[in-house]
Amino acid sequence: MDRTTQLTIRRTGATAPARTSGSPAPPGSHEITHSGAHVYDPDRPTGSLHLRAARVLEGNWTGTSTVPSHGLYPHQWSWDSAFIAIGLRHLSPLRAQTELETLLGAQWGDGRIPHIVFNPSVPLDAYFPSPDFWRSSTAGRAAGAPRTVQTSGIVQPPVHALAAWLVHQADPGLSRSRSFLSRMYPRLAAWHRYLLHRRDLGGGGLASVVHPWEQGMDNSPCWDAPLSRVTPAAPRSFRRADLDHGSAEDRPTDLDYGRYVRLATDYRDGGYADGAGEFAVEDPAFNALLIASEHALAAIAQELGAAGTARHARAERLTAALVERLWDPAEGMFFCRDVYGGDGGGGESYGGDGYGGDARDGGESGALGSERRSSESGAHGSERGSRSGALAPEQCSAESSAHASERRSRQSGAHTSEQRSRAGALIPERSVAGLLPLILPALPRDIAATLVRTAGGPHFGLGGVARLAPSYDLTGHAFDPHRYWRGPAWFNTNWLLERGLRLHGEHGRAEELRAALLETADTSGFAEYVDPYTGEACGALGFSWTAALTLDLLHEPARADQAERADRVDRVDQPTHVVSHPGYRAFDSVHGTPPHTSHASHTTHTPHTPHSSFETGAKGGDRG
Repeated sequence: MDRTTQLTIRRTGATAPARTSGSPAPPGSHEITHSGAHVYDPDRPTGSLHLRAARVLEGNWTGTSTVPSHGLYPHQWSWDSAFIAIGLRHLSPLRAQTELETLLGAQWGDGRIPHIVFNPSVPLDAYFPSPDFWRSSTAGRAAGAPRTVQTSGIVQPPVHALAAWLVHQADPGLSRSRSFLSRMYPRLAAWHRYLLHRRDLGGGGLASVVHPWEQGMDNSPCWDAPLSRVTPAAPRSFRRADLDHGSAEDRPTDLDYGRYVRLATDYRDGGYADGAGEFAVEDPAFNALLIASEHALAAIAQELGAAGTARHARAERLTAALVERLWDPAEGMFFCRDVYGGDGGGGESYGGDGYGGDARDGGESGALGSERRSSESGAHGSERGSRSGALAPEQCSAESSAHASERRSRQSGAHTSEQRSRAGALIPERSVAGLLPLILPALPRDIAATLVRTAGGPHFGLGGVARLAPSYDLTGHAFDPHRYWRGPAWFNTNWLLERGLRLHGEHGRAEELRAALLETADTSGFAEYVDPYTGEACGALGFSWTAALTLDLLHEPARADQAERADRVDRVDQPTHVVSHPGYRAFDSVHGTPPHTSHASHTTHTPHTPHSSFETGAKGGDRG
């Protein structure tokens, strides 16, 4: 057997011990061997969905991280790695931790986590924009770009704290023995500070993306209006390597690509300083993931000995800002806001239908000098975390003084160099991003119910005409079932919707979506994305986050439902028990994992806190 088959080990009713080479396998079991380590999987036949998903992740593993796919995406991508880690935790918590550690090891001094970490062994012409385009170590020097690794200069959605918390929960003993959370916490805190301060370009408390690639849904029609202000780069000034791996009919147009290149070039040439470009959009999905990760960061702080209450409070304030700035009750969903759009101050939508709202002080913007100092101490001081798992004194101080810092931020105002109107205008394009705030636990009940109705209505057809929720309005003028984020269904957005439905009590709908996701992953060969009507595979096959989230769906629903039932009877003070998966050590020993104590031997458990919908398991397109 090859090494990947060891990934199929999954928990059953009782933990199955590893066998020596001399002991027989139990009758009817599937034996897995490698280098003298024997384990077995009594309930999973050869060729199962679980086994095939594990093989995808093994095939895309580079030794320190996982590529989305070897052909089209041969480097490490930011939000891909977060989703991949969420799935990997069911196979090897060590590898899941390593995935995130590799990514955050390339963090910039200002706190940003770059959207690509480049593999130096990959030829420059294998992917564009390549390292020599971004010039991170030189153009990003003022922003604290690392000198020893090449990265891009833009970011992707902040799923990382959420992923880190879920990875920790998969094996708390391993996590604590490696000081995983105490090393991750300062870096994740610096990442959130960067987004909440440097990227509050609208002045209302929400983070803005400064390039379509940052939001992850790269080719969405939501970007058409803001991009129309951008003069495209000359076609002969770059070569599109993406067309070597995909049909032009499924990819962004040359005109759009030219605008992407122009925005990235100007951002680079400006030293990756925020607030000076022509594109700034507040996106509901990006901000919803930031809020969910704030809740997760609060849980991490609690695990490390701090209160975490300031972060929960901040997440609730951000939820209120999200509703105020991006929610449209008449349309029953959230919309993107073009920070520089509209009539220069009226806050109206492009369509003139009153989608706007006044800019308000969300209490999250701050002075750049303070932010720079706090980001640098967080990003580069992460190795100082206590080996015992407790927060270092400076971390506790930072957590306890959060309210005072935010008060100073309100007084000092947003990015002082930003002179344009920050009311902007809502963009009247229905994207799946407008449904994803359903993942938020503090979302008002009436808004959550409305989002569920919108998801099942004619624009998205979930549970009806569409097998999976499309990335864009089925009735929209720009809908195309095969062209990247202009209509196809993606597994990560549907995974988030499934968790959101389950969080808000829509268990039947969640189970239907889960079943559709598993069936589509199976029949599509773990495709990058699919036709929302038929499930026909599109893009790359053997796509990593599709395989990873398939694994998560195979493992998690029962546990999530149990946690929600516990919440309903107010058992919030009971410990969360996570059962070890047999085979961790058999797999990890192959990769040289040092011995560790299983979390099963610990008497201290992480307390259950119901703030986060993900605690219990609850590529964008062209990708730059």
